[in-house]
Order: sequence, then C-alpha cells, then structure tokens
Amino acid sequence: MKIVGFNFTKLSVDKKTNEFKDLKIKTSVDIVEVRQIKPEVFQVKDNLIEISFKYDIDYNPDISKISLSGTVLTMMDQKMAKEFLKNWKKKKLPEEYSAMVLNIILRKSNIRALTLEDEMGLPSHLPLPSVKNQG
Repeated sequence: MKIVGFNFTKLSVDKKTNEFKDLKIKTSVDIVEVRQIKPEVFQVKDNLIEISFKYDIDYNPDISKISLSGTVLTMMDQKMAKEFLKNWKKKKLPEEYSAMVLNIILRKSNIRALTLEDEMGLPSHLPLPSVKNQG
C-alpha cells in the first residue's frame, strides 16, 4: 500500500472564551468512510482507495473545539483493496495498515491544528519543547 495523496476538506475552529480555567483537552480521530474510486482522467493498474477521516480537539469545559476533516488517498493491488473494503464493512481497517493510515492522519492533522491554535490564541494540545533557566 502506498499513500499517494492527502487533503483537508474541512477546517473549523469554534472559540467560545479566552478563559482557560480547569482546561482539559481531548483529541479523537475517526475513520468515517473507505471507498474505492475510479479515476476518470487516467488509468492505473492498481486500485485507488480513499479513506475519509475526522479529527477533533475538544477544549473543555466548553472553551473551544477544532474540527478537521479530510481524505487519505492510497494505492494498492486488487487483493489488498478487496481486503480493505471487506474489513471496512465491519468498520475496521486491516490491522497491518491501520497504524500507517492513522499515523499520517495524526501527523498532518496535528501540524495543522498547532497552526490553528497559534492563530486563534488557544493553548497547544500537544506538549511542546521549552527551555528553562538554570539559575
């Protein structure tokens, strides 16, 4: 399986307050849909599988929410594509590929979320490196 594309389809930030008292941050990633796509412009011998996802960061209690949605485009042979689609009927990705797919989603989404947090004046959902004085 090869990752051949990644796109965001939705970026949303809803900031309700600038007070971050008792802040708890929760993240979640969900695979929403897996489907085979047929390219209209060009032919490929392998199968293209599009994986749609949703990535949310909730700042509780009711402080803010970041929602990102998008797609990961993968290319795989016929046998693997059949297995992928068969597993998706049970709302699961094949175990041997789920980590690869989730890691690309997390990497791209976390980077985008950090930018949105900075622009909106929200605290980072990830611990960032920092320097402390030794004195």
